[in-house]
Amino acid sequence: MTLKEFIQRFDEDNSIVLLEGKRTVLDTDIEKLTALGSLLAAKTKKILFRSGNADGADYYFSVGVALVDNARLQVITPYTGHRQKDTQANETISLDDIDIAAEPEVVYQSKQNKKTEKLIDQYVSGDKNRFAIKASYIIRDTIKAIGTKEIKPATFGIFYDDMGNPKSGGTGHTMHICEQNQIPVIDQRTWFKWLTE
Repeated sequence: MTLKEFIQRFDEDNSIVLLEGKRTVLDTDIEKLTALGSLLAAKTKKILFRSGNADGADYYFSVGVALVDNARLQVITPYTGHRQKDTQANETISLDDIDIAAEPEVVYQSKQNKKTEKLIDQYVSGDKNRFAIKASYIIRDTIKAIGTKEIKPATFGIFYDDMGNPKSGGTGHTMHICEQNQIPVIDQRTWFKWLTE
C-alpha cells in the first residue's frame, strides 16, 4: 500500500488510525517516526490518530502529529495520569473512566494474552494491586483496537515493530487483536517507503 492509497482509503469521517509500537526505538528511526506523524497529519484532514501514550514509538509518532494538529490526537491510557507530562494529545481517555466489567468483548479478547490472563480477571474484579495493574496495559491495548460501547474501534493500524522479534509484547498483542478483528495493519517495512514517496 502506498501513502496515496492509504489516504484515499482512510482519510474519511470516523476513521481512526493507530500510531504506535515498541518502547525501544533505534536511534536512526526516531526521526522517521516523528516525520511520519507530521506527514500523516499534514496530508490528511479527517483521520483521528490514536496512541497508548507509551514511551518510545507512541511518543515519537505523537510528537509528529502534534507538530501539525494535536486536535486529531487521542490517547488511551491504562490509568489516570499515565505519562501525563509527556502527552501530546488533545483527548485522553483513561481505563479508570471505563467500566471494564461491562465490556465482555474487551475482557474476552484481552484474555487471549496468556501471560496476563489471570491478572485480567483480578483487575476486572476491582483488584488493582501492583501485579493486577499490569493487566491494565493489555486491556488498554485491546480497547485501542476494538473500542468499547463508547469508544469507536480503530480502522487501521500503523506500527513500529521489533523486526528481530516481531509481534511480541503489548505491541504484538495489539497487532494480533487488530488482525483478528479485520483491522488492517502495517509496520515500518511499508511506511518507511511513504517518507520518500
